[in-house]
Amino acid sequence: MSTDARGTQEGSQNAGAQPSTSDNPWPVRTVARKIADWIHRLGSVWVDGQITQISARPGTQTAFLTLRDPAADVSMSVTCQQRMLRSIDPPLREGASVVVHARPSFWLGRGTLSLRASEIRAVGIGELLARIERLRKLLAAEGLFAQERKRPLPFLPRGIGLITGRASAAEHDVLANAQNRWPAVKFHVVNTAVQGAKAVPQVVQALSDLDANPEVDVIVIARGGGSVEDLLPFSDETLCRAVAAAGTPVVSAIGHEPDSPLLDNVADVRCSTPTGAAKTIVPDVGEETARVHQLRDRARRALHGWVDGQRRQLDQLRSRPCLADPLGPVERREADVQLHVERARRAVMTTLTHEQSALAAARARLTALGPSATLERGYAVVQYVDADGELKVLRSVDEVSEGTELRVRVTDGAISATTR
Repeated sequence: MSTDARGTQEGSQNAGAQPSTSDNPWPVRTVARKIADWIHRLGSVWVDGQITQISARPGTQTAFLTLRDPAADVSMSVTCQQRMLRSIDPPLREGASVVVHARPSFWLGRGTLSLRASEIRAVGIGELLARIERLRKLLAAEGLFAQERKRPLPFLPRGIGLITGRASAAEHDVLANAQNRWPAVKFHVVNTAVQGAKAVPQVVQALSDLDANPEVDVIVIARGGGSVEDLLPFSDETLCRAVAAAGTPVVSAIGHEPDSPLLDNVADVRCSTPTGAAKTIVPDVGEETARVHQLRDRARRALHGWVDGQRRQLDQLRSRPCLADPLGPVERREADVQLHVERARRAVMTTLTHEQSALAAARARLTALGPSATLERGYAVVQYVDADGELKVLRSVDEVSEGTELRVRVTDGAISATTR
């Protein structure tokens, strides 16, 4: 080792042994070396991720991969021997899920972190399905599949957001069928990747943009059929949670009838095909026109029936005697009143005559029994004054003595007398 190199190494060691200050800062190489020391202490680890890029140039022994976390926007570089990639059957491709046994490595020259892979295992279909099933149970336990949280679709949305692949058959099916059913429908189409590593972040971003658009009343996520690996992004946890958190109703139209990604369970409405989604999100103008005509006919018949019923009731009311001859009952009642008045007059006169006769008879009996009638026949009533000065009728000669003053009442008056 030369004197200059030995001096540089000793200076670096002395700098690392002392704490860094503004007066005694560490060189970049010292900081990079310390970071490398900490990273190398981690040792070998098993890493689960999704391959987003493969770079294997001919004539080189090292291949470069980009490994992405499927549930977060985090990725790392991976290096491995090309013979390791060639030994994997079937060959790896972008979007494949793998498990990598690697050792973290920090390159001092550029200050970059990468993983040096010693083994790469492709995740099989069985493992993918098992992961999807575990995630399905987790999301179901959190209530993301609950029926009560699903929102109904509007009858006629003002605008429809469509997330699908560019120039795909799914896009054509949704647009063509929806426009055939309702020609005035308005679409806001966002083309994204529908498979591979870029599918989830692009679909999530498109969902966020359409959800924030006030002109969009429903969002459709459509894709044609494919293998389990092709449809894997639509069972991604990040996408499922984004759909559950969206404020706009979401329709899932992924694959064919047998396909059932987790997006179907989280979405508000699940359609088996993109064509089925087009028939679900908009009504058929022909059917609605026929329904309007049918309702108008029913309303017209109901109105005519009601008018006819009211007319019959009016005719029945007009045919009643009281309305056909309104003065007849009054005249008949007037005759009845006159008859009853005459009967009442005769009854009163009869009663009055009878009472007058009875009164005359009573008067005659009273006159016959009274003293006046007796006096008229020549009799007289003699009265005397008793010791108390009151007049009393004289009934016996013993009641008076000589010199008693008497009052003699005859029919036409009274005279005074004195006893002897």
